[in-house]
Amino acid sequence: MDNIFNEILTNVSTEMTVASAVTTMLIAIVMGLTIAFTYFKTQEEECFQRSMAITLLMLPIILSVIILFVGSNIARAFSLAGTLSIIRFRSAPGDPKDIGFIFFDIAAGLSCGVGLYGYGAIFVIILCIVIILAEKFKLFERKTVQKILKITVPEDLNFEGAFDDILNRYTKKYSLDKIKTTDLGSLFELDYRVTMATDNNEHEFIDELRCRNGNLNIILSLARSSHN
Repeated sequence: MDNIFNEILTNVSTEMTVASAVTTMLIAIVMGLTIAFTYFKTQEEECFQRSMAITLLMLPIILSVIILFVGSNIARAFSLAGTLSIIRFRSAPGDPKDIGFIFFDIAAGLSCGVGLYGYGAIFVIILCIVIILAEKFKLFERKTVQKILKITVPEDLNFEGAFDDILNRYTKKYSLDKIKTTDLGSLFELDYRVTMATDNNEHEFIDELRCRNGNLNIILSLARSSHN
């Protein structure tokens, strides 16, 4: 049994046959499907892209077939490199996690292309488990989040320190970044950058601010530089 397992792990194809090509493609599809499913289960809903999942499914089989076609033929490898160099992606993944999944796919496809099915399968399974566990246990997730708070106040309200007691209760840190007039100078808009704990009740926070600013407009939004 050990000999069979070692043979599977160390088997590197030198000749392409129909059977070996089909086997390689089927294993690459399984690996791609596993990686795509892991991406689907661990990506946040607002960041999930179906096109990215389909790409993760396709990429291992594409790469494995490229490796099979090239083989050990140096001229063919240079020709293929020249062909691929003229390809331009229409868009690049913006999320660092997406880029990591692309490299994950590339490694899986290469392992199939060179015939290291056993090592490739072990690599895919272990890394998928690591990704799922990291997401499940919220590894490296911050317990606070930065937000932008915009409060509209009437002209007759002395806004200096008017909201400090509320901000001290509901935020870990805050700073008043900008003050501007609106509505022909009859209103002021205060722009705060606030750091909030993830377990804070934002509904109560906004309700208290509304009672203080005369029920005028209040906007609480994620800061652009904030990533969990």
